[in-house]
This record gives sequence, structure tokens and C-alpha cells, in this order.
Amino acid sequence: MTTVTPGAPLRTTSVGTAHTRIEGRDKVTGAARYAGEVPFADLAYGWLVLSTVARGRIRALDTEPVLAMPGVLAVLDHRNAPRVETGYTGLLGKPDPTCAVFQHDRVPHLGWPVALVVAETSEQAREAAEALVVHYEQEPHDVGFGGEHPDAYPADGFMPAVTEKGDLDAALASSAVVVDAEYTTPEEHHNPMEPHATTARWDGGRLELIDSNQGATWVVGELANLFSLDPASIRVRSEHVGGGFGSKGVRAHQVAAVMATTVLQRPVRVVLTRRQMFSLAGYRSPTSQRVRLGADADGRLRALEHRSLSLSSTVYEFIEPSAAVARVMYDAEAHHTANRIVRLDVPTPTWMRAPGEAPGSFALEAALDELAEKCGLDPIELRLRNEPDKGPVSGLPFAGRNLPACFREGARRFGWADRDPRPGVRRDGRWLLGTGTAAASFHAGAAPSTATATAHPDGTFTVRISAADIGTGARTALTLVAADALQVPPDRVQVRIGDSDFGPAMIAGGSMGTRSWSWAVQIAAGELLERLALGADIPPEGITVRSDTAAAIGALTPAERHSFGAQFAEVAVDVATGEVRVRRMLGIFAAGRIVNPLTARGQFLGGMIWGISMALHEEAVRDRASGGHVGADLAGYHVATHADVPRIEADWIDDPDPADPVGIKGIGEIGIVGAAAALANAVWHATGVRHRSLPIRPDRVLSAPAGAPDA
Repeated sequence: MTTVTPGAPLRTTSVGTAHTRIEGRDKVTGAARYAGEVPFADLAYGWLVLSTVARGRIRALDTEPVLAMPGVLAVLDHRNAPRVETGYTGLLGKPDPTCAVFQHDRVPHLGWPVALVVAETSEQAREAAEALVVHYEQEPHDVGFGGEHPDAYPADGFMPAVTEKGDLDAALASSAVVVDAEYTTPEEHHNPMEPHATTARWDGGRLELIDSNQGATWVVGELANLFSLDPASIRVRSEHVGGGFGSKGVRAHQVAAVMATTVLQRPVRVVLTRRQMFSLAGYRSPTSQRVRLGADADGRLRALEHRSLSLSSTVYEFIEPSAAVARVMYDAEAHHTANRIVRLDVPTPTWMRAPGEAPGSFALEAALDELAEKCGLDPIELRLRNEPDKGPVSGLPFAGRNLPACFREGARRFGWADRDPRPGVRRDGRWLLGTGTAAASFHAGAAPSTATATAHPDGTFTVRISAADIGTGARTALTLVAADALQVPPDRVQVRIGDSDFGPAMIAGGSMGTRSWSWAVQIAAGELLERLALGADIPPEGITVRSDTAAAIGALTPAERHSFGAQFAEVAVDVATGEVRVRRMLGIFAAGRIVNPLTARGQFLGGMIWGISMALHEEAVRDRASGGHVGADLAGYHVATHADVPRIEADWIDDPDPADPVGIKGIGEIGIVGAAAALANAVWHATGVRHRSLPIRPDRVLSAPAGAPDA
């Protein structure tokens, strides 16, 4: 065997070639077991009871009649549930009591968990939960969100709230061309196909969860803090996860299940209903964004201001950092950004695919399109003229910024050179036709992870890492990375994931999962290959090597690391009905080395389709009188379906990251970034009307007078 130095470039044979998902057959035949399906002996079922008022206190719960119902084992509420610790530092460096249920009689929003009914069967638990009468002392609530809410304030999230350089007013005043516009995006939900589900049990003094999540070790850490347990006494397994998109962290149902199994000393399963997920699984906050741009006569930016307002609950301060995208994309001598928040009587939002970048890119890239129009410049040319040579706010060098190459390749393939820049001039029968473009970026990070690689006497290998495959194809990608690192075909490598006992690892989030895990797998496999190259005999139990990437990641040179992309769209608008139809889309991305082209293309396309949904369909409407949703289900909440999805293409340019041993950057989220802006810009090109509020519904198209500056 050949000696391999960890981190050195390897001969690639598997990485970069298309492979079908290793677990694909199990998923389509039903052999794959999800968290709500794994059988357990003596299993009980919990059903959450949610508040029916938006703010107030619980005065009483009529539990006695419910406890007398068939099969009912217990009713947990704030009077008898186990106590949990809520003052610990959470993932964002501050306490998050969102999932600390049944600890007090306060009701902070409609849909807050007030009780858990546990019964012998799921049907019995549901019937009893629906029969439980809860008496409230109701208080006035506020769920109204707007751009000038008096209680709004700047707030840090996982980045600074405000950045400022230069004299903004002076730069705007001296600019030849100015854009000053407000953009809004609605509340959006990322309900994955598999509902949130968990089964909890105590096994030999150890707490075990079969759970649907985006990071088993993340769940272990949160539960250990909440219940004051040694993390080693908790095991979380999540072999198959049916989607996450940011929503599958630690939620109320997991905490309630742990409480119930602790009280009853038998396994308890809690599965959220689709309607409950609209209250308990998080969502993307609505945003109100103001963008002010000032440029000279040649279209070069002199002033840039991007201010965003989002909402959060009174329970926890979560930020949708929409203004942060401007901190990477464009520079100006006066550059101001701010993320503000208002706390209302609503459920807590959470990460949703491309948090901040998705809504923020809509506002920023639509404003750039407006600036291009005012300057009389092609939208691509305007962006190329404003390419920064370093981070506009950080001042750090870019570790690769191939955005211009994405635009040039995309323009060539899309036929952009043939575009008539005048709006409202192309027709196809009753349809007005238009094309639009937008830029995309998403942070390319990595987090410390551990992995083990084991060589077996029969010439096969097993790699173990506490990764989560939430539908991205991570299990397959890691198999290809391990096969190359071990210099064997993929069929000689088995990758096992989704078990906290495999050691700490990055969550599936922030487009950092595959990059972080591959790094750990690469090092473990490389060190194992070195040992084998020395002629070591393999005992029956195998030879195992463990890696930890903390030191390697900590040694990375500071830089702006991002994936980039260029989005293109063509739409047709029926001005008689207001219908907007997407005819074609193209995305060209610079996102590091692509490990598996088959699943990678699916990730890009999935994000772009979500962009169609965001631009034209998705909008959760909250009733101000009740504080709840109008249509909290997948019938009332519209998403793009097959009929809405046209010919979509996604491709990439060569863009390996030299700082990463595999060259990966991350692709899970960049596909949605800029997609909605490209579509909105295309609608303007078709009709001559700017739509600054999403979604672009038929009624908004019909109500916009021809030639209006804003809809």
C-alpha cells in the first residue's frame, strides 16, 4: 500500500464521479426506519396539548376526566413535570428556554405546549389530549409585524448587529444615482416530509433517544444541560432523517418524551402533527428591509446601506440576519448594515435554509437591479464593476471568489447577450416575457469533528462519524471521500453515521456538514493507511484510528470563505389573470470540489425550486385576532409543485478550496440564495413593474398599474 500524508492531495478516483445513494433502495422500499417507526417493546405514546390563547396564564387543567379515559397513563404539565435547567449557555451563547416545557404557567404564544398526555396507543393519547380542558387567564397579545415597530432594536445573533464605515449621508448626497427602497418577505415554514419525532427510553441507567435531528451530539449536549446529566449517559441515534432544513434541532417533543420516560420508566414516543409543526418546529421570520444604494455615473457604488427587521418570540431572541449578505457581496466607501429585531407574542423562529442570505439576497439583488436600470447598465456589468478585492466589512482576503466566472459562464449558456434590456417588450401571445439575474453567496465554514476508520482482516473498512444525512446524500459522499483516502473502491467501505456514541461532530447545517465530516474522515483514513503501509497485522477486531480536526481547523488562516453563484431566470406573466409562470432557470455555482455530482445537482436544483416557491407561493399568514396561523397545514400553505417547476439547470465551475484537504466548500444552501431576486427581476423585465414584496401573487400583479415603480 502507498503511504499517505494526511491533508496531502490524493489521487481521486471516486470523488467527483456520480454515485446513486447508498441507502436509496432502502428508502424507496420502506426498509429504512425513521424515528417514528422503530419498534420497541412496552412502548407508550405521548401527545402534546397546545395552548389556544396567544398570551396569558394557565388557571387550571381538568386532568381527572382525562386520566380516567381508556389507556391513559399520565398527564404531564407545569404542576408535576420534572424540572429542567434553562440558564445554561446555548448554541448561540445565551440561554434558550424555547424547549423548556411545563416549567411554569405562562403562555407566551398560541401553540405553546401546556401538557403531554401519555397513553398505551397513539389513538388513545390523541383522543385524551383533545379532550383535555385547559382554563386560561387571557391577556392582550401583539403579533403585528411591520417595518417601523416602536419596540425594534439592533441585536447580535451569530454575528454583530451593526457594521458601519464612512459617512453614509454624505456619500448618498454626492452620488449621481440613488436607489432607496423597502423590501418585505413573509413568514415562511420549512416543514420537512418526515415530521419531528422521537422515542426516549432509559436503558441500564442510560438515556437513549431514537430521534429525527440534524446532529446527534448537538441533541446530547442540549439534553445533558437541560436535565443536568453527564453527556456520556445519553445516546442519540438518527440513522435516517427525512429532511430538516434547519428545523430539526432540540424541540419541545424531545424534552417532553424524556420527561415522560423518566416518570413512567418505559419507552415513550412523541411525534408532532403537521399542524403542530407550524408552532413548534420553527420558521423563517418575516423581514422588512430597507436598501439604499448610491453610485457614480459609471455605476460604481459610493454608498450602501442595508437595514433589516425581523421578529422573534418573547421566549428567546433569534435573529434572521438578512443584512449580513451585503457585508460580503459589495463594497462602498460608506457601507452600513444593521439587523434589528422586535419581540412579539409568536413562536420562536429558527434557522431555515440559508438563514439571512435567502431573504437578504432578495432585497439586495433586487436593489442592484434597480440601480442597473437607473444607470443604464446591464445588470451583470453593474455587478462586475462592483466586485470587491477583499471583504467589504472584515477587510480579509477572499479565499477564492469566482463570482465573475459564474456570471460569464451563466450568461453564455442562458443566452443573456441576446436580451433586449427594455421591459415589457417581449410577448408570446397573451404572455409578457422577461429575464432576470442575481448573484448568490453562502459562507463556506468548517467545524471540529471526530471520526474513526477501522481496517478489517477481510480487506474492508468501516468509517464511523456522528454525521446526519438529512436527505443531502452525506452518507454516500463520505463513502466516496473515505474510499479515495483509503485508495480502495467504494464497495469496500461502509460508512456508519447518526450515532452520538461515534464522538462529537458538526451538525448538518450551515452548509458545513459534508466539509467538516470529510475533513475528519480524510485524516482518520489517511492515518490508518499509514499504519497499514508499515505492514501491521490486522487482528480479528481490526485496527482503528480516530481523528480530531479541532487543531487543523483552528490553524486555518483568517479569510472570507464563501461559495458563490449566478442565478438566471425567465418568466412569463399573464397580465389578464396575474399568473406568473417560470419558464426556465439556470444556476452556475463556484462551490468547491463537488464530491458526488449526482446528489450535488439535486441539492442545487432543490434550492432553486425553493426559490420559485419563495418568489411566487410561500406565505404564512398570521391572524392578528387569535395570534395563530390561517391554514396551518400544507393545503393552506402553498409551495411550488410539479406544475410550477420548469426546465431548471444547475452546473458549476472548477473551484476547489486549497485550505480544505478534499477541496469542499458546501452546497446545501446556496441554491436558494438569489433565486427569488432573479425571478422578481425577471417579472420586472416582463412587465415594467417592480415587486418589492414576496410572494408575487396574482392579485399583486393585477393590482399593480402598468409602469408603476412598485407593487
